[in-house]
Amino acid sequence: MDEEYDVIILGTGLTECVLSGILAVEGKKVLHIDRNDFYGGECASLNLTQLYQRFRNGAEAPASLGRDRDYYIDLIPKFLMQDEGLINVLVYTDVLRYLEFVAIATSMVFCEGKIYKVPSTPSEGLTSPLVGFFQKNSARKFIEFLLNWKKDDPKTHQGLDLDRNTMKEVYDHFSFNEDTQEFIGHAMALHLDEKYKNRSAKETCGPATMYLRSAARALDRNAGSPYIYPQFGLGDLPQGFARLSAVYAGTFMLNTPVDEIVRDESGKFVGVRSGDQTARAKQVIGDPSYFRDNVRKTGRVIRAICILDHAIPNTNADSAQIIMPQRQIGREHDIYITCLSHEQKVCPQGRWIASISTIAETTGEPKEEIAAALKLVGSIEQIFVSVSDIYEPAASGVDDNVFVSRSYDATSHFETVYNDVKDIYKRVTGNELTLQKRPVNAEQEA
Repeated sequence: MDEEYDVIILGTGLTECVLSGILAVEGKKVLHIDRNDFYGGECASLNLTQLYQRFRNGAEAPASLGRDRDYYIDLIPKFLMQDEGLINVLVYTDVLRYLEFVAIATSMVFCEGKIYKVPSTPSEGLTSPLVGFFQKNSARKFIEFLLNWKKDDPKTHQGLDLDRNTMKEVYDHFSFNEDTQEFIGHAMALHLDEKYKNRSAKETCGPATMYLRSAARALDRNAGSPYIYPQFGLGDLPQGFARLSAVYAGTFMLNTPVDEIVRDESGKFVGVRSGDQTARAKQVIGDPSYFRDNVRKTGRVIRAICILDHAIPNTNADSAQIIMPQRQIGREHDIYITCLSHEQKVCPQGRWIASISTIAETTGEPKEEIAAALKLVGSIEQIFVSVSDIYEPAASGVDDNVFVSRSYDATSHFETVYNDVKDIYKRVTGNELTLQKRPVNAEQEA
């Protein structure tokens, strides 16, 4: 450990492992440290023993739940859209070959007390009750606008500037009512709250276009939703990028305490001390748990892991995402539900794993805030509830060479994680992240 490195990375969450892999491929000498004895950090997938250690003080799991090794339970429940940025990173780095993805059977939205399938094909769009009959033509024109829009071709803009116009102004342009706005903003663009309406339309039109392109890919594959998921849990994602880093001479040290972030007289980072050893580097990247003095709290997220003996009622599927828009449940933020089963290799046959996540709005009992979701899920065998603080870096890191990632939010997708990867990469290197496919035989050559 007593060596000089280009970059030291603390924590093996997905953000950190993606950056570790990319920087190692680019020739950086990387040291990657985690205080835990497993990969993934907050993105880990746990077996039953680990789950009970974390939430039940090491109590033994009921024998009725089955074998320990049959469970891969995500701490951070998320799916991937087929056209989102992280998929491109997986393809271009060739990490995709370490993973096997399966399609999520359905994506649904809660509306007026019932759940409805989010349209993923043109025919479903025509018949869906989520968009009113008299709004369907406007919705069709909006979809054509998104798919035809070209930044450098004003003829495709219809007089709108997606950088300057707000999303509210775009909605007004297409004469959308509240129901259609809710569908676009929450079921397609996956916004957590209504604040997006007063921000740049690009923040909504971009994700909505990504949803449409993902839906098109799903249609080509005869899949029921635009979402995919890696078999055996999300924990394989950071492990895949960690493997990539190791192939390119990255050094990994698990179960290694970080006792001190070493700085020079001016406050700049110079190294990391663990016990009586100090590793030195020009820069450090890490998750907020390693840098409490370099972050600010922005909120709290509620997550509930539920072990079920049935699929979520009325989904009729082995896997599902359900979005509960805030307007429908009297909250300021949406609630997301993901459900997985034996088909995704995350639990034994006859069991389902439902995960609920949202932004905490009170300091009261978290189960009360997610009561609507718990009711929707149905009877629960075991439930594990957590409330975690959300942090963001207090500074860019350019002045002291300390670059901190953001906490994982309550959204059910990885686009915010990919945006964080791009942001940190630019701050660390001074360059935009450009994805270059590595040679097929790179692993043998490295």
